[in-house]
Amino acid sequence: MKTSPSAFSTRDLISALIVVIIWGTNFVAMKVGLRNLTPFQMGAARYVFAILPLILFVRPPKLAPKWVIAYGMSQGVGQFGLLFLSLKVGMSASLASVILQTQVFFTAIFGFMLLKEHASRALITGLLLAALGLACFGASSLQSVSSSDITPAGFVLCLVGAAMWAVSNIVVRRAQKETPDFDVISFIVWCGAVPVVPFMLLSLAFDDPATRWQWLGAPFITWVAVAYVGWISTIIGYAMWTRLLKRHPVNRVAPFSLGVPVVGIASGMLALGDVITAWQWAGVLLIVCSLVCTMFGGRWLDRQR
Repeated sequence: MKTSPSAFSTRDLISALIVVIIWGTNFVAMKVGLRNLTPFQMGAARYVFAILPLILFVRPPKLAPKWVIAYGMSQGVGQFGLLFLSLKVGMSASLASVILQTQVFFTAIFGFMLLKEHASRALITGLLLAALGLACFGASSLQSVSSSDITPAGFVLCLVGAAMWAVSNIVVRRAQKETPDFDVISFIVWCGAVPVVPFMLLSLAFDDPATRWQWLGAPFITWVAVAYVGWISTIIGYAMWTRLLKRHPVNRVAPFSLGVPVVGIASGMLALGDVITAWQWAGVLLIVCSLVCTMFGGRWLDRQR
């Protein structure tokens, strides 16, 4: 008996849980890598690992080069460049996994403004809850309570990184709309080649000259972290997630992303000893509630009607 496309098989469920674990612990790997690499070096290394050796075997995507460049710059240099800077200057792995999920709301806002998409009551309610959650994080970042707390610069950089993730989502939607034979794997691999040179140039321009060659002496654990971020999180994680999206409706797959902040918080506290204040816990709760409201609120309202 075949499994229907909308029903999760045991294999699909295990795949979804593995992706959640990979993406949740991904923030710990970033923190470990940034102990011995600058954010720009980490960015270049991440994408070199992500595209090799696949780019040697995967054909370029059949779409306009502008979409490859736009996605590579917004998702690579924009999202991850700012995230790495955030983690370096004052952001814990635990809280980064939560704040970065606000990309859901930035995507909705940009979709409403640029793609004329509909803003539902559930989305508007979710946006209000997310705004309250971010206000709690903002209040926390203004308090100099401990060295493990987030800083205003780290908070803002992480938030802008989430906005850049949303920009990359809009780019993908536009690229898919204009490309009948859109190949996700080819698109992701070749877009990964775009940020490498910009990250190298940024490192030459802004990194202290004394740090430019420190990667040569980086310990083994640093390269394990970079490999995890580049190969496991990027290639394996996105490949498994894409497979799920091809087999099931988006509204069945998307709720699993709610598990990423949970794993991120737990792994950050256990592996790195992250400390979360009362204000930050309030922000976490509000943002998680906002995500739940956005994902499930529409269906609940439909049932009530």
